Amino acid sequence: LAGGIILGVALWLRHDSQTTNILYLQLGEKQAPNTFYVGIYILIAVGAVMMFVGFLGCYGAIQESQCLLGTFFTCLVILFACEVAAGIWGFVNKDQIAKDVKQFYDQALQQALMGEPDANNAKAVVKTFHETLDCCGSDTLTATFTPVWRDDLCRKDPLKSLFENSNCHKKIDDLFSGKLYLIGIAAVVVAVIMIFEMILSMVLCCGIRNSSVY
Repeated sequence: LAGGIILGVALWLRHDSQTTNILYLQLGEKQAPNTFYVGIYILIAVGAVMMFVGFLGCYGAIQESQCLLGTFFTCLVILFACEVAAGIWGFVNKDQIAKDVKQFYDQALQQALMGEPDANNAKAVVKTFHETLDCCGSDTLTATFTPVWRDDLCRKDPLKSLFENSNCHKKIDDLFSGKLYLIGIAAVVVAVIMIFEMILSMVLCCGIRNSSVY
């Protein structure tokens, strides 16, 4: 059940409309940074394997098989190591992911505002950011004044932008910090469950060994 929940959460994060709309963008030959998906793929793999290993552990307990329970324990140790690796990766890259996406957005915004050769493609990229995150501009100044003179890029409501924090950098930070926070919670929950299962499998193995001796 825990594996199924983790798999479900990971698949939801992978196909969430906000992240997919942004991370599938392409500016000329440059693809949007998709480092964020590394942690998601680890969670998907762990969730799927955890479901299989859970069935293996249940069957081993029912059959009172030390071999199956030993295999179950070994798989849990490997999965636990993967979870620790995913947690460390998320902690190390939590700021870098948002930074890379903000740099990608700034590059597209600059091309769109300056009318560079790829301006049409850049406009499409920028508008996707603005519509998906309901934002405009990379800082307070551009977020306030861009709608006034470039309503083809931002929403046509400059007064609303004056009183709302529509800075795209902040919206990008909020988006990915929230997703990474959820990944971290999922990793911690799985790690706790795995520790409990490893202890339980060791107890069962000892119980089976003692009963076979007597």
